[in-house]
Amino acid sequence: MGEIPFNFLNYLEGKIGEIARECCAFGSDFQPTVRPADAQFGDFQANGILSYGKRRGTNPRQLAGQLLAALEKDSDFSARARAEVSGGGFLNISLRAAALGEWLAAYGGAEEFRRAAAAATDLAGRRIVLDYSCPNSAKQMHVGHLRSLAIGDCLYRLLSFFGAKAIRDNHIGDWGTQFGILLRQLRVEGVDLASIPAGEGLDLLESLYRKGNGEVERSPEALAEARRELVALQNGDPGRLASWKKINELSYESFQKIYDLAGVEFDLVLGESFYRNSVGRVYGELLQCGIAEENGGALAVFHREHGRFREQPFLVRKFDGASNYAATDLATVLYRVETLGAEEILYVTDGRQRDHFEQLFLTVKKWFSAKGYPLPTLRHVWFGTVCGVDGKAIKTRSGEPVRLQELFDSAIAQAAEILAEKNPDLPPDERKAVARAVGVGALKYGDLSQNRTSDYVFSLGKMLSFEGNTASYLQYALARIGAIRRRAEGESVRAATCLEPATAEERAFARRLVLFPIALLATLEDLRPHLLCGYLYELACEFSSFYDSCRIFGEAEEVLGRRLGLCEVAANFLAMGLQLLGIVPLHRM
Repeated sequence: MGEIPFNFLNYLEGKIGEIARECCAFGSDFQPTVRPADAQFGDFQANGILSYGKRRGTNPRQLAGQLLAALEKDSDFSARARAEVSGGGFLNISLRAAALGEWLAAYGGAEEFRRAAAAATDLAGRRIVLDYSCPNSAKQMHVGHLRSLAIGDCLYRLLSFFGAKAIRDNHIGDWGTQFGILLRQLRVEGVDLASIPAGEGLDLLESLYRKGNGEVERSPEALAEARRELVALQNGDPGRLASWKKINELSYESFQKIYDLAGVEFDLVLGESFYRNSVGRVYGELLQCGIAEENGGALAVFHREHGRFREQPFLVRKFDGASNYAATDLATVLYRVETLGAEEILYVTDGRQRDHFEQLFLTVKKWFSAKGYPLPTLRHVWFGTVCGVDGKAIKTRSGEPVRLQELFDSAIAQAAEILAEKNPDLPPDERKAVARAVGVGALKYGDLSQNRTSDYVFSLGKMLSFEGNTASYLQYALARIGAIRRRAEGESVRAATCLEPATAEERAFARRLVLFPIALLATLEDLRPHLLCGYLYELACEFSSFYDSCRIFGEAEEVLGRRLGLCEVAANFLAMGLQLLGIVPLHRM
């Protein structure tokens, strides 16, 4: 056999395509597709023969038979797999036990798997900026911010794992309309920001903002005053800049507590204000290139070739001269390309911003093309809404958004109660750390396990359950393997170097392990973490079935070593998968 394939799906597609092209029954336009199969039919299924036969007016089942005969003559394929014709023209493919054992020995170790993964894509060294979290100053982070935080952090980890030079940028909303409202309210109520007690700043600021927002909605005079406050701030008024700086300090102090708790870090924290001196260049170049139109002080881009945006302007500057987030977003793209060398930028935000980002990307393409700037790949990785049982965006009983800090605190407290009941002998300090890992992990996984473009109903009880597709279930599966490891060390047992499965249960377990790179690459392709979650859950279930069906200790040394080896690989993959999701792996609970 040749080099051991890291990704059997790609290997089979390549091999079948190669053999088919050498077979006179197939033309160069034949493109097989291979997918993991239901275990009762084999490990993989090769498709494409049925549709190809229909196009050519040839019996697909006969074509499949000819392809099978050619595959069986290929020594590399036949040494790794066997195939059979199924249905109207499919090939069901099963990996041989020797191929499974060979793969597990080659890639079952954590470092070996990482090296192979880094070589499996063309991402090595690619500079990708991820724009996520991005809360607004003077406002509490709420449950809706969980999605951007969890998804963005997971994608950063995944891209870095595959070798990309990923850069995390927390683009804080610190220069927009809310500051005009807030500065006006501070002046009206005579609030001294310096006198705000530590830890209470954001609560007061949010209260002032709500009150001020209500006033500007009711009073045209108040609205005009707020607009003047914002323009004065953006024009550099020293007093307003000092207040603005203090507001941001109080805000980020609160945000950082959540980031620390969630285990999330950023490489850059460059808010909208960072680009305030760059928007003039944006205005000038858009006008110079004939992309933007000026009208009464306002500046807008019309994408008249686009059906939906023909009459919907992309407002870049307001009529009073104030910049908005469209202007700073354009300046941000330019900075990321010119200064950070970004080849790709991912924006992880709520799906309700799709129109904004579509217009932003259209504008950037026209602008950069006209100026000859290198055009990065721009992707909006959007997500749905976190809902309550009523199907609407989740709120407290008073109608306010559920605060993210309170949600994390509640999840950790409930996890501590569950752990105290399940394992009362766990030392207090260890229980505290485990409760934090379980509580935070439950919230992250509960979000990541949902298809990101779907809305989902939030249920903390389900998220913290030790049964079903939850982080707790995965962490517990890993902890069970940890207990097996500790017992093996106590009995001085070593895992076998040969991991070729010898029983149906071992084979099913090994088959699931071999699918790990396929699940990771599918997650990477669509940037949908729920695909990785689904695989890890299936792996944990497969381990549980294996453990319930197969005795590990008390067997012959060869069997004992092989089964310990399979558990070791599963532990490596579960731990890697959880880390990629931003969840703490637990080897003891």
